[in-house]
Amino acid sequence: MAVAMRTKPRAFSLVELVIVVVIIGIIGAIAIPRLSRGSTSASENALRGNLSVLRRAVELYAAEHDGKFPTDVTSITNQLIQYSDASGAVSATKTLTHVYGPYIAREIPALPIGSNKGQRAFVATQGGTTAGWVYDSATGAITANLPATEKDTEGNAYSTY
Repeated sequence: MAVAMRTKPRAFSLVELVIVVVIIGIIGAIAIPRLSRGSTSASENALRGNLSVLRRAVELYAAEHDGKFPTDVTSITNQLIQYSDASGAVSATKTLTHVYGPYIAREIPALPIGSNKGQRAFVATQGGTTAGWVYDSATGAITANLPATEKDTEGNAYSTY
């Protein structure tokens, strides 16, 4: 006579399920803050990179224009993204007289972090929310247009980069 074997239905117990949920919670508590710090760090590095691009463009402009920097905040954008002549007058196309530039390929990079994030325009003095960059035409210096209260993870103001 054959003995019929009964198999007990298999399932997870409530204790096992609670342990798994707790472990997933611990992993999430560790991973989420690290991911958010990573995005902040990436934005800070993007700011450094954009400032480097802008500063090199201004230096190259000055090198080709007898040491003169782009004239002011209203014309710096055109002087960096278009062709220019020896006096700094701009043209959208290269001509016999407009042989210098462009120093930035398409457009001024946007400010990647802070309260003015996404802004591309220039201002002469720090402040306001209509511009991403501060440009000093006397020295050719470019900084982020952010208040001193906005700081990176090390406590340095973005406006001092």
